[in-house]
Amino acid sequence: MGPPNPTPATPSRLILCVIDAMAPAALERAVADGLAPTLGTLIERGRYVDSCVAAFPSVTPVCAASITTGVGPDRHGVPGMNWYDRSQGRYVEYGSSLRASQRFGIAAQLTDTVYNLNGAHLSPATLTAFEALDDAGIATACTTYLIYRGRHRHEPRRDGWLTRLAAPFARHPVMGPRELFYADIFASRPAPCSSVLGMPGIRDRHSGCVGAYLVEHNLADFLLLSLPDNDWYSHKHGPDAQVHSLAKADLQLARLAEVAGGVEALLERYAVIVLGDHAQARVTDAVDILGALVEVGVAGPREDPEGAAIAVCPSQRAAMVYVLDVPDPAAVRARVIEIARATEGVELVAWFEGDRDRRTGEGVVCLPDGSQLRFAPGGPLSDLRGCSWNLDGDLSVLGIEVSDQVLHAPRYPDALSRLWSALTCANAGEVLMSAAPGYEFYDWGGQAHPGGGSHGALDAEDSLTGLIMCGIDPPTPEPGQWAIRDVAHMVTEHFGVTLPDLR
Repeated sequence: MGPPNPTPATPSRLILCVIDAMAPAALERAVADGLAPTLGTLIERGRYVDSCVAAFPSVTPVCAASITTGVGPDRHGVPGMNWYDRSQGRYVEYGSSLRASQRFGIAAQLTDTVYNLNGAHLSPATLTAFEALDDAGIATACTTYLIYRGRHRHEPRRDGWLTRLAAPFARHPVMGPRELFYADIFASRPAPCSSVLGMPGIRDRHSGCVGAYLVEHNLADFLLLSLPDNDWYSHKHGPDAQVHSLAKADLQLARLAEVAGGVEALLERYAVIVLGDHAQARVTDAVDILGALVEVGVAGPREDPEGAAIAVCPSQRAAMVYVLDVPDPAAVRARVIEIARATEGVELVAWFEGDRDRRTGEGVVCLPDGSQLRFAPGGPLSDLRGCSWNLDGDLSVLGIEVSDQVLHAPRYPDALSRLWSALTCANAGEVLMSAAPGYEFYDWGGQAHPGGGSHGALDAEDSLTGLIMCGIDPPTPEPGQWAIRDVAHMVTEHFGVTLPDLR
């Protein structure tokens, strides 16, 4: 027998760990206090970026789609946590709160989240990393994550009391990665793991159990390990409490390392990327945007929209308004903008002027005092990611500073690209709003998180998350502003597969 094969400089396999709502400051405190030793080792051994910017709105469905496709909402088509499907004349709700889900119908909410998000709402023209890698014969795997679309067919489970509880709505197969474990609804093979149908506080442990099983049995070349409980904990206790939930997330990463023989042994086999999808901001008050706009004529949940002028869609610290089939849509939009500007807790109001479908026109973003900034791609100024822009109006609306023809917007990172992508998304509303610091929009269930945390706004506090890269080469040249949409490209390129670069 010959000598053992040398350990490759770059491991052939890859784990992408998404810790929902991971704020860089909380991660750094957890590591400094010794509460997250596995994450600390990955930072020490790899590369850490403390300012990776989310999509806008900075809510989980939008960001999960950007992480897995490498593009923004204009390309992947997922516009918010709650949105209005014009083709069906109804609201789509992905689970803002239990009460919001009840307003729209639990079965409808679960069907939209589990089935329609991947099967209908996520653009079929946009490849996911799972699909690209499946096409190349890479063994893909995913624990419970909102975006899982791949090339392999999975039937719903029918082998236990938990799966029988889900049977009334989980009746159909889905297309996912080769190994898919989605709550207790889908499992590509028997594994000794239960999520109690995805209950908060248990989801991370389920992912850790599944991830350890996959690593122990060498079942995946690429694994997306989803750890969502940090978001739930931060909503409830506030972003400063994240050190405790990040410590628990770290335990699940440690489970994978343990079955591999330790962190060093894990890193010999797997490159590891860890990132958040967004962060969280403190919430002290809430905005009743539904009440503020009731005079315009708001379509209600599970109601015929006949006679309504607008659909209103809160997405935590962002909101969208859709102008419905009315005689004078421009007048309705103008009235919505006027009311939004006058509503306490609304910081930014944005809309598109021109042909949104063809992206011929310009975006407009406005402050409550009426100050405006108009913007469109293709001008003489460049942002930190190298995109060119034409600007007209008050740069202070977005806190933009210009140095050597380069735009800097520390308060609203990557603001122009994120706004443009959100405004030109075919499924987005005509008017978008971003909440002021400390505010969140009440959802359709009347729920918000005063005393806790939330996210969704364009603000840096909501939008900047951490990114750890260990055993993987970053892109060359590196972006001047890292974004979560860079990650799908790093993942696929690690395996020699190229996604269309529409970032």
